[in-house]
Amino acid sequence: MPPSPTPRLKPVAKRRRFSVIMAGGVGTRFWPWSRKRTPKQLLALASERTMLEDTAARVRGLVPDENIIVVTAKHTRAAVAESLPWLPRASILCEPVGRNTAPCIGWAALEVAAREPDGVMVVLAADHVIEPKGEFHRALRTAFSFADSGDYLTTFGVPAREPSTGYGYIKAGRALDGPHGAFSVEAFIEKPSPAKARRYVKDGKYYWNSGMFAWKASTILEEFATHLPELARNLERMDGRRRNGVVPQRVVDSVYPGLDAVSIDYGIMEKSGRVAVLPAAFEWSDIGSWEAVAELWPSDEAGNRSRDPLLVVDAADNVVASNGKPVALLGVEGLVVVDCGDALLVCRRERCQDVRKLVEEAADRGLDKLL
Repeated sequence: MPPSPTPRLKPVAKRRRFSVIMAGGVGTRFWPWSRKRTPKQLLALASERTMLEDTAARVRGLVPDENIIVVTAKHTRAAVAESLPWLPRASILCEPVGRNTAPCIGWAALEVAAREPDGVMVVLAADHVIEPKGEFHRALRTAFSFADSGDYLTTFGVPAREPSTGYGYIKAGRALDGPHGAFSVEAFIEKPSPAKARRYVKDGKYYWNSGMFAWKASTILEEFATHLPELARNLERMDGRRRNGVVPQRVVDSVYPGLDAVSIDYGIMEKSGRVAVLPAAFEWSDIGSWEAVAELWPSDEAGNRSRDPLLVVDAADNVVASNGKPVALLGVEGLVVVDCGDALLVCRRERCQDVRKLVEEAADRGLDKLL
């Protein structure tokens, strides 16, 4: 008797696919290039395009243009519109103040539900690097179908290639039935110590938490009602004041500042019993510092990395970002040098994660022109 055919996931109709891109962060570790008006996602760090443009290009074709929604800060609306001129104005949701990821995602889910009650959405960050595109599309197709086939909250888990202490981790549980390759989630784990990170990599059941998700809009809204009921009520109150299919900005400005600031991980993912992790076959990085992004840039024989002209004598393992200005390095090692015209950063490579402290110092000293 011939073997039974392997079951296949039912594809989700293109009109029901949505992509929500979170583009509201600042990226203080990329100061002095990253400022309030030009945050990390509006910088060309990984390619000649801004990171937001790269992220949107990554989903175009798989998701209709009109079903791509960007959530950003109110003061960066114009810059987002300029970066993505093909994006409908109504698809740019503007937060008057940042309230972490749960309010942002809840608002976007209500927007998806208003447009398509059976909509299935993936949630992406605007400042990640993902390759190759084809493998990413395969993962998204699987995630759309898996999310549509049940009531799971799906998170993408990236196999831990090294014992990184800069990422949160997901511990996978039992394999879930079906051809999707997903697992239940046993635990979400904060950024670990080096010893724990080494153990996680060796164990093989731990994944980096990518911060990317997939679910039906109706499913995540049910979870908001269960685990964040007050936030859900306030978002629904805001959404209930739509005019001609759009929530007026004045309504958002009046409601949003009063919302609880809570992350989607803490507010829902760590509490829900519906969470699944889908292992990702693509390469992923959230490039959280100058040192991380430099790994994407050309290197000379001495390990100096830059996209700009360098004059080097007895210098090694330096990172230079100078917007085209030639930089001369003499007898220095392990430095980060970033020129932004009105500010110059020089630090040791191992202190890249602390660049945000300089932003805090500038704010404390009232140096608003540097923020």
